[in-house]
Amino acid sequence: MVGWDIRPQGVQGQLRVVGTHAGDLQKALTALLATVSEAAQAAGTAVPGAQAVTPLQGPVAVGQAPLSRAAMGPVAAALGEYLKERDKDFRSMAERTEASVLGAVEATNAYCRGDLEAAEHAQNAARSVRLDLLRHTGDRR
Repeated sequence: MVGWDIRPQGVQGQLRVVGTHAGDLQKALTALLATVSEAAQAAGTAVPGAQAVTPLQGPVAVGQAPLSRAAMGPVAAALGEYLKERDKDFRSMAERTEASVLGAVEATNAYCRGDLEAAEHAQNAARSVRLDLLRHTGDRR
């Protein structure tokens, strides 16, 4: 049988490192989204300035965005499509990281529970030893 030698403190330390990198990944993705959004806004449109806004008429509820929309140029549209296609990849990175961390935690906890159960069985076995029989066996020499 293969022996296991997991050190829970070591696992905890590695999970901290992974958590730090996961936080860095989150910051990088947030920065990417902000930068791409800024790039899309700065890219402009393929129409003259006066036509760059599509005015829509009608009442707007208080606190709601106006109905007028800025025209979207081809670069902004392409960037939007890029982010739309990459969304599943970004989500997958986060989900896989979370699943890995949770899996490591669950496995380590199960290992610790197994150690405790093995120790309990050993203690129970030690308690069940009849010392009186051992003493009498020793007297026969």
